[in-house]
Amino acid sequence: MSVIKKKRVSKKNKSAWRKTDIKDVEEYLEDQRQEERVGSFAEKEDDELFMVDATPLKHKQVVITEKQKRKLNAKKPLRSLEALNNTSKVQDPIVKRNRVRQKKNGRVIEEEVLNPTKPRHFQANKDRERYYQALEKKLSKEGQSTKTAKDIWAEEDFRDKIPGLKDEKGWISKELALHVTKNVGKPVIKVHDSIRHRTTKAKKFEAPHPGMSYNPSLEDHQALIKEVADREEKIIKVENHLKRVTTLMFSKVTPEERDRRRLEEMRSGLEDEDFDEKDIEGIDQLDGDAYKSINPPVENKKRSKQSRRKELQQKELKKKQIEKKALKKQIADLNRIKSIKAEVIAEEEQLNALKKHRKKAELKKKFETKRLGSLKYVEPDTDINMPEDIAGNLRNVKPESSLLVDRFKNFQKRNILPVSVATGKQKSKKVKRFPRSSHKDPGVSFKMLREQRKVAQA
Repeated sequence: MSVIKKKRVSKKNKSAWRKTDIKDVEEYLEDQRQEERVGSFAEKEDDELFMVDATPLKHKQVVITEKQKRKLNAKKPLRSLEALNNTSKVQDPIVKRNRVRQKKNGRVIEEEVLNPTKPRHFQANKDRERYYQALEKKLSKEGQSTKTAKDIWAEEDFRDKIPGLKDEKGWISKELALHVTKNVGKPVIKVHDSIRHRTTKAKKFEAPHPGMSYNPSLEDHQALIKEVADREEKIIKVENHLKRVTTLMFSKVTPEERDRRRLEEMRSGLEDEDFDEKDIEGIDQLDGDAYKSINPPVENKKRSKQSRRKELQQKELKKKQIEKKALKKQIADLNRIKSIKAEVIAEEEQLNALKKHRKKAELKKKFETKRLGSLKYVEPDTDINMPEDIAGNLRNVKPESSLLVDRFKNFQKRNILPVSVATGKQKSKKVKRFPRSSHKDPGVSFKMLREQRKVAQA
């Protein structure tokens, strides 16, 4: 086995050193810088690197009011200040650093109140104490207008505030009361019910499928592939159905055959073979003599008393037969009261089941994604990596999704943004421009301007 010797290059000059392959050194330094910025995996705990995939226990959901949510959000730091936090793990290269504290200009009121040293500090504290005591007395006299025991979220009837609008007998309707309040100068502003309750059950952030991990288990990855395949089969089935009931319903013909069929259809009834003998006899009759009606004249035949009497007898007989049949049906129904009762009960149960199903469907539809625009929301395709694309580590993983697109679709799903499609760049219309007659040179005609334009274009 022959050993390939490395090609030695003279490094006498500085330019020759550039030919040296230092790629491995640069990769090592880049990895070292990355660990300094983010931190190495050895220093991090297991909770930061991994997430336990276990089915959570079903606990009773704790309902938090809007007031409690606001209190919790007030304790969190502002998002606008998160960019100022230092997230780098790189240590300060200068261990002993002389930190010079700048002297603040002006008075420090907080220091004067906590640690007064001068006579004016003591006098200012006394003045502040007198001011706040007077303010407390003023608030107590006004009945502490800043505090209120009223529930601002409770639903109130506007007719209770204006006397005379709400009567016990119900003579004044709600529409009339609204009209009166508008003309009195106290209009009622109607607020949509969606402000008081949620319009969707979609979550702000949903945990991705376990099969979308960069190193998933075999069962999770197979389940994800099956889910995507089932969805694609449904789409193909719908497309095949539409193709079958539209395109494949009509037979394809050549242009010559189409023209021939159209010609036959247009000249149908014009050939001699289409006329039968009756039509020919009618034409000869019209040509030979004067006008004669094809139908015979109508004769006014009077009916006899005997035929009228027989008709009345038949009507009475038919009426008696109908009454006899109805009486027979009533007797039969009385004999089968139990079966009729069972049929009525079964019909009521069926109607109740139908009502429950409709109520359940209506409740489900209430929390579905609404159509805010002309387009309907369609669930986006699931991002998936095939088995050959799975890397097993974060450095070589193949990105499949976009965080921006995911947030945008989530806003559409939660009825925050309407569904839209990319229209592309719109072309601006070309505007023809002509000089005004007041701006033209005297003695210049339109013909001369046209000739000048042709010369300029040539």
